[in-house]
Amino acid sequence: MKKVGIIMGSDSDLPVVEKAINTLKEYEVPFEVHVFSAHRTPVEARDFSVNARKNGFGAIIAAAGMAAHLAGAIAANTILPVIGIPVKSKNLDGLDALLSTVQMPTGIPVATVAIDGAANAALVAIQILAVSDETLAKKLDDARKSGAEKVLEKNKAIEEKFNN
Repeated sequence: MKKVGIIMGSDSDLPVVEKAINTLKEYEVPFEVHVFSAHRTPVEARDFSVNARKNGFGAIIAAAGMAAHLAGAIAANTILPVIGIPVKSKNLDGLDALLSTVQMPTGIPVATVAIDGAANAALVAIQILAVSDETLAKKLDDARKSGAEKVLEKNKAIEEKFNN
């Protein structure tokens, strides 16, 4: 199975990124976590992304706040799918990071999830890997069915309480 790379711009992003880590663990998807900055360690960020495919990665998650250039910097140096997590900051509540992550030029796409949306970033990476992995596809399908069952149980309880 291919690995998922998780890159965060700062270790202060870890509380958000841990949701992605936990989701990947839940699905038993191998991963590596690194701290590389698009601005402070551009050589290391570039080296990781240039070599990611040959090093067994199938997708990369990049989390950064504020200017949030990390996902774009990673995507510029690999053809692997890159999923950006805009991280909320104190200044603009993450809107700055969201706009920086989502506004990529044609030819260098970054799939972008919600501000602090690390669990969904991991799920997108898992879906990408599941295209060629039936075990992962079944786990995703089972999780969707379980989620639907939980909503229907809640619906039944609400209907019983409020509908005549």
